[in-house]
Parts: sequence; structure tokens; C-alpha cells
Amino acid sequence: MLKRFRSGAALILFISDLHLSPQAPGVTRRFLGFLGGRARAAGHLYILGDLFEVWPGDDCLDDPSDVYGSGIVGGLRACAEAGTAISIMHGNRDFLLGEAFAVRCGARLLPDPHVLSTESWQFVLSHGDALCTDDADYQKFRRQVRDPAWRQAFLARPLAERRAIAAALRQQSENAKREKRDAACSMDLNPGATEDFLRDHGYATFIHGHTHRPAAHDHIVDGIHVERWTMADWREDRGECLCWDGRQLAREVLG
Repeated sequence: MLKRFRSGAALILFISDLHLSPQAPGVTRRFLGFLGGRARAAGHLYILGDLFEVWPGDDCLDDPSDVYGSGIVGGLRACAEAGTAISIMHGNRDFLLGEAFAVRCGARLLPDPHVLSTESWQFVLSHGDALCTDDADYQKFRRQVRDPAWRQAFLARPLAERRAIAAALRQQSENAKREKRDAACSMDLNPGATEDFLRDHGYATFIHGHTHRPAAHDHIVDGIHVERWTMADWREDRGECLCWDGRQLAREVLG
């Protein structure tokens, strides 16, 4: 149980793994409805990675043919202008989101991990993929695409070429996930790496996404009870957020 709370704290909402794309219109409608409704009751909205299924670079927003990204930006901007602070973390799909995107949304980009201290509790936020250390191939890929030199070189390519490469990488990722499931390989966070992470961040309550396995986990690290909350991914028929009201975390299904 979470303790040491005070009343009156502003509502904080957490979401992740929406994987927005034109191919998932149900998720898009739900997200835009969320931004126009529930999210506006919050003091802060944290989006912890994989907002988009793929992101080829912020300059796609200047492409007249790409009305989809501009629509999402408009929804985020309207929510921010209504008074909700918005923070966005990179995921393994949208690691090329940049400052230009954040500025247009009225949001800020978060480092991964990020420590969130409220009046009543302390959290550590992450997308979660960095702790899936059993997947050596993915970790090698992650180090490559997070390297500033790689990002600069990739973003220098023409937008059409980047879109084609991103689509190919997405397909490779889907194929790799199926192979790992078939081989019964673990796609979850490594227990040892997770305990080290909790220890390094002062045993704060850990919130993350990435695995698409929503659950609340209890860890005992150095004799200290630590909670880890895994968020749900969004699908055509459902969405979910975590809500912090200053006293407790709770899951909320979004219609």
C-alpha cells in the first residue's frame, strides 16, 4: 500500500504504448477524446513512450500530405492550452521525436528515466525497454538509434527514404517479436536489472510501459517493499491510464 500522502494534490495521469497510426483509427479517436475530456481534469499528463507506432522525424509535420501527425499535435496543443501540463518520453517506436514536435504540442520531452517527486510520494518513470536486458539484439539496436551521431545522420536522409526505412524496421521488429514468443524467450524486464534500477532510484515507485503486460508488482529490494506498475497498451477497443490523486495510484479504463 502507498502511504505518506496529503490531500489536495493535483491529479496526475500516466499513459503509454498507444502506437498511434492511421491504421488504428479506433485508438486515434479514443486518444483525441481523452485529450478533449479526461486529460483536461489533470494537472499533468505523462506519456511514457510509444505515443506513435513510428516517427520518421519532426519534419513530417511540414509535409502537406501528412495530416495525421498534425491532427495529433493539434489535440495535444489544445489540451496543453486548456491547462494540462504534458510531458512525453521516447519509446522504442518513436525515438526520433524531437524538440520541434514538443514545441508544437506545447509539451516537454522527458529523459528516460525521470524522477517525479510530488508532495506526497516519489516515482521513477521509464518506458521500460532499457531493462529488457535479456534481449541482446534489441539492446544493441537501442544503443545505436539513441546515439546522437546516428540520429543526425539518419535525419539528414530524405523524408521519403526515412519513412521506408522506418516501415522496414517496424516489420523486422514485429517478426522478431513473433520469433521470440515462439521460442518462449522472455520479453519482460530482467529481474536483476530491475532490482538494481529500483535501488539506484531510491526505492521509488516505478511506473513503466513497453511490455504490454499491465500489472502491479511487489518487489522486496534490500528488505524494502517497492511497487512497480506496468501500464497497458491501447487497442482499437480499449484504452487505459494510471491516475495519481495524491493518495493512491489506480487504473482507469477509458471508453
